[in-house]
Amino acid sequence: MNDHKTHLTASAPDNAFPTRFLGRQPILDARGQLFGHELLFRSSSANVFSGDAEHATRDVIDHCLMLLPGRNHEASFVNCTRDALVGGIVTLLPPATTVLEILEDIDPDPELIAACKNLKKRGYRFALDDFEAQESKLPFLELADFIKIDFLSSDPAARRRIYAMASTPRMRFLAEKVETEADVQIAKAEGCELFQGYFFARPTIVETRVIPQNHVVYLQLLAALTRTPADISEIERLVVSDPSLCYRLLRLVNSARYALVSPIASIRSALLFVGEDEFRKMVTVALAGLAGENKSKALVHMATERARVCELLAPSMHESPSRLYLLGMLSLIDVILAIPMSQIVSVLPLDREMKAALLGQQSSLSVALEFAQCQESGNWQRQEQIQQAFGISRYTARTMYVDALQWADLTCSAFGA
Repeated sequence: MNDHKTHLTASAPDNAFPTRFLGRQPILDARGQLFGHELLFRSSSANVFSGDAEHATRDVIDHCLMLLPGRNHEASFVNCTRDALVGGIVTLLPPATTVLEILEDIDPDPELIAACKNLKKRGYRFALDDFEAQESKLPFLELADFIKIDFLSSDPAARRRIYAMASTPRMRFLAEKVETEADVQIAKAEGCELFQGYFFARPTIVETRVIPQNHVVYLQLLAALTRTPADISEIERLVVSDPSLCYRLLRLVNSARYALVSPIASIRSALLFVGEDEFRKMVTVALAGLAGENKSKALVHMATERARVCELLAPSMHESPSRLYLLGMLSLIDVILAIPMSQIVSVLPLDREMKAALLGQQSSLSVALEFAQCQESGNWQRQEQIQQAFGISRYTARTMYVDALQWADLTCSAFGA
């Protein structure tokens, strides 16, 4: 199994997998310990902001869902537009580690304040970005946990007005754009507890590979999700046609905001667990990253083909067809993402047997992937051994393979892949 996957990785051209960029600037406490990061939209490897604020917020949220962090205990500060807060797309992010930054050009209004109070009840924290002491901003102070003070553009008098207006026992002041040791010492003397700026570190750029996505599938999904009640069978059919949708849904289910009692074993159970509203938000956010992306059609086709072979083998293995379909669909996700499978399975809500199979280890499910790969590579000797183990005739095995090829052709053709 591993030899075939290595060949795929090595043969894939660099431009087959478009790259996405995310800026991360550390936020430190008074002891110099890492408190969290501000996540910054970047359209390229150039370490500057360029683009539309609304698109930037959606892209950062979607990137958070796709990013595979090594740790998940630090705070993530995310810039939010008014629409992102009122529309609720920020709820895709885990409340325990997410700080929602209200941008300085946003004014409070009844609808926005009501939305923020609801988010507050759900456990989200708020930061006021580049805050200035203006009476019009007072409604935000009731919500804020952090106030970010721009040390590059503010003078001592302006900062004194901010402290006088906003100081409460629970409020934490964050000095941003601190560039010298003198800035840090002044900020500490004024009562700031958190620090962010070039004195400590410039934003670093995180690059991740884009999962191939299918415009038609997403549009059809949005249409299906607008119907009331939603047709779960139709939604499931659309989701299982695209590896990126499978991956995003499973990442959402496995986020810190959900407490899983048992691993998710199928797309249908994941959909039912998440619910229509949250899944609708996820699809909407994912659309933000579609513009201009290329995709590797061969990988989507192969993943779909493997999924069908595994599904057809399920009765002989006395396994769930939907479970094995998911296994086949995810079997190439590491090649698609250009990220080691070990990192991927560590953040997906999969059971031990499925994780082992995806890692190329022996498990009760690994033979299904091996069978599909034997057909791909022409390893007829090993395929014959698997057939005999499960009482499958040569004719049946050939029929399964032809069925899988036709299934993949029809599915990918129907969805424009």
